[in-house]
Amino acid sequence: MDLKDQLKNLFPDHQQVEEEIEQKSDEIWMQDDPIICKYEKRKGKPITIIEGYTGADADFKKLAREIKTTLSVGGSFKNESIIIQGDYRDKIMNILKEKGFKVKRVGG
Repeated sequence: MDLKDQLKNLFPDHQQVEEEIEQKSDEIWMQDDPIICKYEKRKGKPITIIEGYTGADADFKKLAREIKTTLSVGGSFKNESIIIQGDYRDKIMNILKEKGFKVKRVGG
């Protein structure tokens, strides 16, 4: 006997109301200016830095999480930029272009 059945036994006259649950939009704010995707080496290791997003930090963090899971790589969100471990500029630029962002490649 689950919880709903127990509640029906306790309150037989109660009418259950189906509430519409608002689906949280996975839309990320699009901007007119291009996002900068650049390559650096730190401590001898290659990294890809994505910066220049002017929207909310929560949207940028969501975008960082999406990129990291799609590419199966490590990375972080620091100082309003996404830092991805490794040189994935081409793949990241393709992902961002598919989402509708304008991307500018910087460095190499």
